[in-house]
Amino acid sequence: MKILVIHAHPKISTSVVQHAMLRAIEGLDDVTLVDLYAEYPAFDINVAREQQRLLDHDVVVLQHPLYWYSSPAIIKEWQDLVLENGWAYGPGGTRLAGRFLMSAISTGGPEQAYHHAGRNRFEITELLAPFNQTAWLCSMAWLEPFVIYSGRRMEAAQLSTATEGYRDLIVGLRDATIDPLSRLAPGYALPPNFHEGIRR
Repeated sequence: MKILVIHAHPKISTSVVQHAMLRAIEGLDDVTLVDLYAEYPAFDINVAREQQRLLDHDVVVLQHPLYWYSSPAIIKEWQDLVLENGWAYGPGGTRLAGRFLMSAISTGGPEQAYHHAGRNRFEITELLAPFNQTAWLCSMAWLEPFVIYSGRRMEAAQLSTATEGYRDLIVGLRDATIDPLSRLAPGYALPPNFHEGIRR
């Protein structure tokens, strides 16, 4: 399968974890990396180009740091403009049916902070619920998120192991050695029109 990685970090030059994640998947065949802040510094999203990119790929990965329990602002701008009514959802909006959507994120806090009894009070999957619903509305499959917790606090070897795991996941999805349907997020039910959009 072809994989599209939509990346957003407003200060990538200062990033440790996101930069390492990008390095881990750079240069892979059939994996397209798009840096939204680099391509659209004025947030002037080219809707036609972005929609064509989506059509040209099977798996869409939204890669970003978790900012205030969500994504950097340009991801929201991209969603607002690119995922149009009548194209991605709504009457006649089945262009993305049969594809897969996944978040690949990094957090500043440790994993134990993202639990009901933790400092952030919610599980990661709960905080990412808007992306889950976006996938469902667009007749896509929502995959279990890939998360690196407290990456800045990791030893270099630990971070390298974590990003190698990210690369292995991307390669496995690309090469079909990992069945994406085996990685559906817990509790996620495929949308009614999902199978109608699977490309043969």
